[in-house]
Amino acid sequence: MIDITSWMNDYLAQVDKVFGERVLFVGLQGSYGRDEATETSDIDVVLILDKLSAEDIAFYDKLLDTLSNRDLICGFLSGQNEIMNWEPSDLFQFYHDTKPIKGSLDELLSLIDSDAIDRAIKIGVCSIYHGCVHNMLHDKNDEILRGLYKSASFVVQAICFKITGRYIESQKELLEVARVSERDIVSTFLDLKTGGDVDFQPMSEMLFNWCKAWINKT
Repeated sequence: MIDITSWMNDYLAQVDKVFGERVLFVGLQGSYGRDEATETSDIDVVLILDKLSAEDIAFYDKLLDTLSNRDLICGFLSGQNEIMNWEPSDLFQFYHDTKPIKGSLDELLSLIDSDAIDRAIKIGVCSIYHGCVHNMLHDKNDEILRGLYKSASFVVQAICFKITGRYIESQKELLEVARVSERDIVSTFLDLKTGGDVDFQPMSEMLFNWCKAWINKT
């Protein structure tokens, strides 16, 4: 598996060489950010610059080409003004799922109020509802369903935060804290995440009914 500390040191050195003092923040998201990475995990790296131009994107692309495991690198690149004017409902997951490596995202906290969290939940369940119905009718794809359950687990994190005021990173701990109506969603996601088989129709129906209940409730 990738030695992420060594990899990040190489990444920081290259970023500093190309962008210097313009680098405001570097972080890790996803499995490496949560210390849950496997051999196939992507490297979800976040870079915030003082400003971002199309030329900067081209420079960053060339920079990434110099690093090892280029095929696994993904993530988020933005200028400061853009992230500070971002849709606040998107910032809830972004802030909490990003492990700081250099700098801080705490400036975003003032933007993530209770209304933003409510919108994150509503937008999330609406998107999953649409994806679930489309998949049941057209794609009928197991991998899409796995992805929808992953998205649903993020929504459950927002729901639990709204109730408890605490962001619960571990899905296993989330299973213990979540309300009964969300436990089946988290339990199914954990099973799928660890290689469990997809039982397409009942899993799709459960996810659909959960989203439907939330949409009509909110």
